[in-house]
Amino acid sequence: MHATETTRLHGRQRCGRVHPSLDGWRIASAFFLSGFAALVYQVAWQRLLFVVVGVDIESVTIVVSSFMLGMGVGAVVGGWLADRVSNHILLVFCLAEAAIACYGLFSVDLLMGSAEMFSGLARPAAAALCFGLLLVPTVCMGATLPLLVAHAFRTSRSVGVSTGALYFINTLGAACGTLAVGLVLLYWFDLRQVVRLAAGVNLLASLIIGTAVCRLRP
Repeated sequence: MHATETTRLHGRQRCGRVHPSLDGWRIASAFFLSGFAALVYQVAWQRLLFVVVGVDIESVTIVVSSFMLGMGVGAVVGGWLADRVSNHILLVFCLAEAAIACYGLFSVDLLMGSAEMFSGLARPAAAALCFGLLLVPTVCMGATLPLLVAHAFRTSRSVGVSTGALYFINTLGAACGTLAVGLVLLYWFDLRQVVRLAAGVNLLASLIIGTAVCRLRP
């Protein structure tokens, strides 16, 4: 076998490494879908939580801060995981997307069922409860960027290029998600259906990467 072809084959089979095509359109499309779903969730979950927490400046601050705090914690967790599971980064990404989808499928009942827990709570306690309810999905969302940056760095060898490209793709997906949920989805569907659609998008993102990883591994 020609030396170049041998090197290419070994690159495909090396644990944690995939064919360059997977580093291209597959990761881009999966992260675009991830960003799309995240903003759909944010809008839908905020509306649900406003029902149980209330709609005033303090309630809005609690809900938005809980969402963003969870993503911040997730970014730290994602960086920590990227250093420790460097050979399985894409697998962890798939699991994170699947976990978000699973939470999404049950999130409407969970958040609506929490109304009694919020009743009579002081604002600090309500903020802690809100953060706890959103902890799992937001941490998973926040972890995806550092995971994929660590993976992309292997091919680009540039943290700036990897971070910039992935952040752009994810933000573009988020912008499309915001437009879709605001102009189309909430017009034609109820919140439960919108959240289930977002869960399906997360599963699709997981499958795009997961099936390719399984196919390319020995």
